[in-house]
Amino acid sequence: MPDDNREIDSRPSPDALLDRAERETRGRLKIFLGAAPGVGKTYEMLMSGRARQADGVDVVIGVVETHGRVETAALVEGFEVVARRKIEYRGQQLEEMDLDAILERRPALVLVDELAHTNVVGARHPKRYLDVEEILSRGIDVYSTLNIQHVESLNDVVAQITRIRVRETVPDSIIDRADDIEIIDITPDDLIKRLADGKVYVPKTAKRAIENYFSPGNLTALRELALRRTAQRVDDQLLNHMQAHAISGPWAAGERLLVCIDHGPKGASLVRYARRQADRLRAPWAALHLETPQSAGLSEEDKDRLAANMRLAEQLGAETVTLPALAPSREIIAYANANNFTHIVVGRPERSGWRRFWQGNVTYDLIRHAGDISVHIISGDARAEEPRRGVKSAEALQPFRIRPYLLSVVFVALAILAGVALSQTLDVQNLALVFLMAVLAASVRGGLGAGLFASILGALAFNFFFLEPRYTFTVRDPESLVALFFYFGVALVASNLTAAVHRQAAAARQRARMTEDLYLFSRKLAGTGTLDDVLWATAFQIASMLKVRVVILLPEAGVVAVKAGYPPDDTLVDADIAAAKWAWEHNRPAGRGADTLPGARRLYLPMRTGREAVGVIGLDNDRQGPILAPEQRRLFDALSDQAALAIERVQLVSDVDGARLAAETDKLRAALLTSISHDLKTPLAAIMGSADMLKDLGARLDEETRRELLSTVIDESERLNRFIANLLDMTRIGAGAMEPNYAWHFAGDIVGSALARAAKIVSHHRVEVHIPETLPMLRVDPVLFEQVLFNLIDNAAKYAPDGTSIEIDGRQDGNTIMLSIKDEGPGIPSGDIERVFDSFYRVRKADQVRAGTGLGLSICRGFVEAMGGTIAAANRADRSGAIFTIRMPAMAGMSMPGEDE
Repeated sequence: MPDDNREIDSRPSPDALLDRAERETRGRLKIFLGAAPGVGKTYEMLMSGRARQADGVDVVIGVVETHGRVETAALVEGFEVVARRKIEYRGQQLEEMDLDAILERRPALVLVDELAHTNVVGARHPKRYLDVEEILSRGIDVYSTLNIQHVESLNDVVAQITRIRVRETVPDSIIDRADDIEIIDITPDDLIKRLADGKVYVPKTAKRAIENYFSPGNLTALRELALRRTAQRVDDQLLNHMQAHAISGPWAAGERLLVCIDHGPKGASLVRYARRQADRLRAPWAALHLETPQSAGLSEEDKDRLAANMRLAEQLGAETVTLPALAPSREIIAYANANNFTHIVVGRPERSGWRRFWQGNVTYDLIRHAGDISVHIISGDARAEEPRRGVKSAEALQPFRIRPYLLSVVFVALAILAGVALSQTLDVQNLALVFLMAVLAASVRGGLGAGLFASILGALAFNFFFLEPRYTFTVRDPESLVALFFYFGVALVASNLTAAVHRQAAAARQRARMTEDLYLFSRKLAGTGTLDDVLWATAFQIASMLKVRVVILLPEAGVVAVKAGYPPDDTLVDADIAAAKWAWEHNRPAGRGADTLPGARRLYLPMRTGREAVGVIGLDNDRQGPILAPEQRRLFDALSDQAALAIERVQLVSDVDGARLAAETDKLRAALLTSISHDLKTPLAAIMGSADMLKDLGARLDEETRRELLSTVIDESERLNRFIANLLDMTRIGAGAMEPNYAWHFAGDIVGSALARAAKIVSHHRVEVHIPETLPMLRVDPVLFEQVLFNLIDNAAKYAPDGTSIEIDGRQDGNTIMLSIKDEGPGIPSGDIERVFDSFYRVRKADQVRAGTGLGLSICRGFVEAMGGTIAAANRADRSGAIFTIRMPAMAGMSMPGEDE
């Protein structure tokens, strides 16, 4: 029969439309996915590129690795190939794809081989897939190749199958964002034959590969992984297409399973069955809970059981969804159709006949309206082990409040007064409506108890004051008895309904307040960048929302240590240390109110993510017994999950920074070794050559030649001395041991001292100094500042041709003193302006320019920043040349340290 629910919502999904709009602004990505090397991914990519080229599309090759294969190399001919960029690494010239050249060329389609490739240190991005993402962001289409073993989520599975750990991986999001995936597949026998024929590797390497990685069993397992990952992506594309075009499902192109969970005792059994069924179908699955008006009246035990079942579903790999609903069966069908679920799992109905008649039956309604969706009705097992909480819950004490009952008395008294005033004009049966108003008012203000109390009190007052005989509780007239009976019944129903609305409104307000607090907490965590900030925010939020004392412990050198607390507290007794350690090691609660080590002062709960436990939270209060009520435990779980993810994010960022620092250290070490091998060897060779000539031929040399040789020895010795001094200065900067010895000095005096040291260096240049005598004094370390000026003057003389001018200008700009060193050389290439201050970085220069170490400008920046200033490089606007500008704070009017005021 047709499904009426298919017309519930015919609008396209906003998320699907947004995803579609975002894709239209980017280039299209097509991935040629293979199970193993040698299946023909690159060959097929080139063939597809030729087909697009034949259609008139502008196609270029960004990078293609032929690996010596003749057939692949033949296909490259006829394409425009963007020249690769050469990068020096560890003394070797390596080639990488030139991203800037591709972006400047702006083809319609670029072919990029080996998506998982790791770029050489010094490239813009560490990974080639990041290069591809930048190309796509510029609206350029990309064809690329990828083997299944390079997908991040399958890395462990591939290592288990092949016993080889693949280090180069790409995140799954790359595949998820791909517009098209074409799987390139051949049988294991054919691939092994290609290996044996030398079409993949050279014969010696091919033989070793067949014996290890390319066994028939390995290749079959890798083929299955590639096919399943492609099918998963195709299933996501189908779902997105259906949602974007408002197509009501299901389309049974792939299996998807939905399990419906309520607060019943069989919920855990349903979740486990759904997981087993999803594994059999090899299908994604989700757990759905519907909040109905009756949900507000659930007991704390039922709420706790529901939260535990939803958490169990998350732990077993389900996507959990909670939706409001007035008609549960219609909402389930609508959600299943919208998300293309082909199976629905529900529990067997337990309601009695009259309750099914009065409240309806969700299971029967699902079967009647499911259409093409298969409905699994599971009896479940109420005796099945529920998810263990491991912690006793505190009693949610609701103190008795007398005020609502006093208000009920007031409302009934007002009803009596109104009834007395209206008794002269209204019939006695109509006066019951006045008392109903009192019941409704009491229910709204005080809830169900106050409403029931007002119902009873109103019935007695109505009988005593208005029914004959008056002022007694006797009822003489049968009609009055019937009126009293129906009044009392209506009052009970009205008070119950009003109280239910009142409960729902209170629950909605509490849920909104809690949701807002959780949202603000998540925003606060998202804005934190350090672990200390995350821990402090977590401790404060948990303490303020749960009214407890909090300590947070994280692993450190094999044990857990206190890292934060609110109120601040870092002392733990032996019992607490043991409980915290047990909770961390076993990933289960321990301590006060728990099944394990209940004698501890605090309750210790692990913070978990999908991967592992990241820490332990200890809770304490001044009450005796268990700490958290069920509602508080559910709130704690939400806060703890957000905090755990934030901690994991900060730790991952720290790991990435550590890896980047290690790479930079390796790069610096290589540059240092290269520089030392050249910059020490060159002056030493000159010194040794001059000294040997003086020793061997001294008597036969004329005076001028001897002076020239001695001058060479002195000049090269000074150059060597400067180089060693630079290395020592960089060591001090890197170690943070730079402590300037401040004093007040006139900038012109320090410039003069630096020029005196650089007299030989600038002997072939004109030096012009323009520093006004009115320039305020500088509070600097004169030794460090002179070294900065000397390095800048040396740099200017090095790059400016002989006979040109070097200008040194000084001026005041507000609260800043600016010193500029200008030369008339070729200037700085635009791509090098931001890098000239990097250690060991040297701008490419002509052969006649004397070599440098690449440390001088880096030392300038370190010294200037240590003294509270800044330094910047730019090209001159008036002529060719570079300009380096130092900005130091002006402190005119301040006395020098030690001077009398």
